[in-house]
Amino acid sequence: MQTVIFRDLGLMEYQDAWTYQENLFAQIIAQKMSNREAQERATQATKNYLLFCEHPPVYTLGKSGSEKNLLISKEELSENNIGYFPINRGGDITFHGPGQLVGYPILDLDNFFTDVHKYLRLLEEAIILTLADFGLVGERYPGYTGVWLDASHPEKARKICAMGVRCSRWVTMHGFALNVSTNLDYFNQIVPCGISNKAVTSMEKECVKKIEMQLVKERLKAHFQQLFECMLQSENYSLVTN
Repeated sequence: MQTVIFRDLGLMEYQDAWTYQENLFAQIIAQKMSNREAQERATQATKNYLLFCEHPPVYTLGKSGSEKNLLISKEELSENNIGYFPINRGGDITFHGPGQLVGYPILDLDNFFTDVHKYLRLLEEAIILTLADFGLVGERYPGYTGVWLDASHPEKARKICAMGVRCSRWVTMHGFALNVSTNLDYFNQIVPCGISNKAVTSMEKECVKKIEMQLVKERLKAHFQQLFECMLQSENYSLVTN
């Protein structure tokens, strides 16, 4: 059974979290390359990580997205203290902010399975099972990644969890963003995920009651362990990325 190091980064600026991810990602790839060059000499196992955090208000645009889906000007972003980052994940534009559980799995898929499609489906399943713990029926929407409610009724379908990942040499980064108690007004200033005719929702809006973020984290961690057949080893967040 693989060990995955779990770190809760708390509320962290997007740039800081991105840099933190990139450092871990680079270390894993460097270790893989070193192992390959070692051939018959002793090698060192690659590490795996799962990071949780929340971000101050920020829009991120995936490499396949269009800046036209940002509906406000750069000046308005600055005036309202909203960050904006074109980044190296898949997908289009989305919002991150307080009350949203952001998960960044940085995994060496050679330790699990070398199948990105399966990886994305398992991430979705972890969210679906977590939503079920709170009485919500999460579903996949054909043709799109992420998790939706009422996906089988296109006129009512609304997205509750966005996903966008990067994978290089079978090492992953970026991940998912589950709306727990997110201020959904921010989504009115973008075309979320580049999909113009679908609403965005949150767990609190659907449950019509307060949802404890810590409980969501614990349930999601449990489902992640089960689905990826791994053991999460909790560590305190540290600026030292090793």
